[in-house]
Amino acid sequence: MRRIAICAPATPIKRRLAQRVAALAQDHPQIELSFHEQCFASEGHFAGPDAVRLAALLECANDPGFDAVWFAKGGYGSNRIAREALAGMNEHAANKSYLGYSDCGTLLGALYRAGIGRPVHAPMPVDLKRDGGEAAVRRSLGWLAGDLSGQAETIGKEPVAAFNLMTLAMLVGTEFMPRLAGHVVMIEEVAEHLYAIDRMMFHVTQHLQGIAGIRLGEVSKVPENDRPFGADAEQIVQGWCQRSSIPYLGRARIGHSADNCIVPFGLVEPVSAA
Repeated sequence: MRRIAICAPATPIKRRLAQRVAALAQDHPQIELSFHEQCFASEGHFAGPDAVRLAALLECANDPGFDAVWFAKGGYGSNRIAREALAGMNEHAANKSYLGYSDCGTLLGALYRAGIGRPVHAPMPVDLKRDGGEAAVRRSLGWLAGDLSGQAETIGKEPVAAFNLMTLAMLVGTEFMPRLAGHVVMIEEVAEHLYAIDRMMFHVTQHLQGIAGIRLGEVSKVPENDRPFGADAEQIVQGWCQRSSIPYLGRARIGHSADNCIVPFGLVEPVSAA
């Protein structure tokens, strides 16, 4: 039996949603989910104050009885507790997988830089709210149970990492930015204007010299501007890759949708999810 702790480093989920996810998990008798009560806390935008979210994350990470930590939801807020989280993690935290994406990419990147555990870009419990979201949640449940079929395809044998573009843009230049030289970096975005995507690509490509290349996932729910930008998201990414001498390696199956696939950071090998 693999025990999976679930906490919310950023924003909360509803108890009813947790119950639905737990029901899906019954199809995988080899795993057991444990939702931390903090997942349902609320203070302003966040799933409880910073101190409460930090304490829950450390309880889940440092408990030797859990095999993995699954982040319940993104939103915004994981960066506010990242420094204290890394400082407070013990030897048991180093033996776990950490699953999430979007805002929680801050923690994944910070963990990867620190060499703590195995960060994994993956659907979260909140994805059950999406159209077709049950398939996304089942993808992560399956991976936690040892089924690797939900992993995204990779190119070549280079290590990989996956981020929401805004999250990556906020990470670069900080103490939490992982060293990505030689990596294939997958990016995706949601609900940002095309000019904002262009601006972020200008910024991040300045900090990604030496990577093996960029793959573009979904860019969804792009707001309408008062005038056409003149290029779509893929053209923007290709353009900044060309300017920065970074190989553009095509599309990737990641994004804010039910099609979001799993990307373990680092070298992807056909091994168990332990």
